[in-house]
Amino acid sequence: MMDLGEVDLVVIGGGINGTGIARDAAGRGLSVILCEKGDLGEGTSSRSGKLIHGGLRYLEYYEFRLVREALIEREVLLRAAPHIVWPMRFVLPHSPEQRPAWMVRLGLFLYDHLGGRGKLPGCRRINLRRDPEGEPLRDEFKLAFEYSDCWVDDARLVVLNAIDAAERGAKILVRTAARSAHRESGRWIVEFISDGGDVSSVQAKAVINAAGPWVDDVVQAVASSNTARRVRLVKGSHIITRKFWNGPHAYLLQNTDRRVIFVNPYQGDMALIGTTDIPYEGRAEDVAITADEIDYLLATVNRYMKVQLSRIDVVFSYSGVRPLYDDASANPSAVTRDYVFDVSGTPPLLSIFGGKITTYRKLAEHALAKLKSSFPAMRQEWTGNSPLTGGDLPDSDFDAFLARMQAEYHWLPEDLCRHYARLYGTRMPRLLRGASSVAQLGRHFGGLCYAVEVVYLRDHEWAGSAEDILFRRTKHGLHLSDAQKNAVAMFLSEQRDNREIL
Repeated sequence: MMDLGEVDLVVIGGGINGTGIARDAAGRGLSVILCEKGDLGEGTSSRSGKLIHGGLRYLEYYEFRLVREALIEREVLLRAAPHIVWPMRFVLPHSPEQRPAWMVRLGLFLYDHLGGRGKLPGCRRINLRRDPEGEPLRDEFKLAFEYSDCWVDDARLVVLNAIDAAERGAKILVRTAARSAHRESGRWIVEFISDGGDVSSVQAKAVINAAGPWVDDVVQAVASSNTARRVRLVKGSHIITRKFWNGPHAYLLQNTDRRVIFVNPYQGDMALIGTTDIPYEGRAEDVAITADEIDYLLATVNRYMKVQLSRIDVVFSYSGVRPLYDDASANPSAVTRDYVFDVSGTPPLLSIFGGKITTYRKLAEHALAKLKSSFPAMRQEWTGNSPLTGGDLPDSDFDAFLARMQAEYHWLPEDLCRHYARLYGTRMPRLLRGASSVAQLGRHFGGLCYAVEVVYLRDHEWAGSAEDILFRRTKHGLHLSDAQKNAVAMFLSEQRDNREIL
């Protein structure tokens, strides 16, 4: 067994909460190890609706604290990562059968003012008979409201936090599970086991359990501990179709059960439609969309849109398990999206129940505040004004940055330049490694996928498989054939021990 020595903090879970905590803690001077049993963001954090938002519908459940915090964080993340977070306008057609117009207008007024909105435009009323946003909608819908929220590349947000944490001294162990943890002589002794069977151990002053849907497993099976708090698993599924409207805006559709469905532009020519809210039992690893969920999402869209979709229009789908704090609500949609901490024992084990991707940074601050007594010399909060990896764009202006990259790399096709600028921001020159022609990007697998990016993601972002690269670090997998995806997998396999594969 390899002895990893002693650290201040072990974080179990490589989703958005775990990587956000590791980044924050490392930046405060703590020594940190983060372990993730699979790939970074492989679970819930890469299977979200891809939104940084306050949660308009949470106002109906009086979640004012959560909505205010999320709206404030929306502005913080717009500044911190303008390459992967950007504004989006949402059109909400009025359906009087679900909510009266005055209620919608009141909710949007609160939404505009509750969180100190700065960079984003406010809401407005739309005449669907006159304004272009009404063109794809059925004639019976005459009135709509438009408001602002933000889009995010969720899986990249996870990876960027991990990169920042590592560059501040944290050790990131992917495909490495926490096998056991026990207290001994005032320290935690945590044992890890990698996919390859290698076993290691470390001593730590505190452990944070950010395992998401597996939080109860870590409490009971890994740490042999107990807590009165429980996680409630709720499944959310999305489908992807071809985009069927013009314009960069999204739609928020009210269903007859009073739930809302997002219809968002995705990957240029696609639409991301979701989500469902279904109680889930079973292994989180086995979650999958059902035919009933597909039909539910399609029926919601078809209620509003002139274009009528069917199952044959679905080009891709995914499901995730939301690890919500069990507040005993009978309605899965009403279960709080707020987060709750459980701190037990000495040295402490802090377990996280609930949370949402928008508030991960604030959650990290609050989690570390709970451990202040264990780390009295820990430095002050710092992440609120610090850009994420690649996000240090002048004035947070992505369009200006893209124009500079297009001028500097004039030989890159426009769509490829935009792709690199979006995913890597100011790290784009590191990716290109001095290339001066498309030929120097190496093997072309199809779409926008070239060997130079595959190698970079393997060497610098912990990508170990084609799936890590094609569906989490990038979305190339949505644009490649099965043969092309297999070629990427074969390329990685054949060259696994060869670092110069261009």
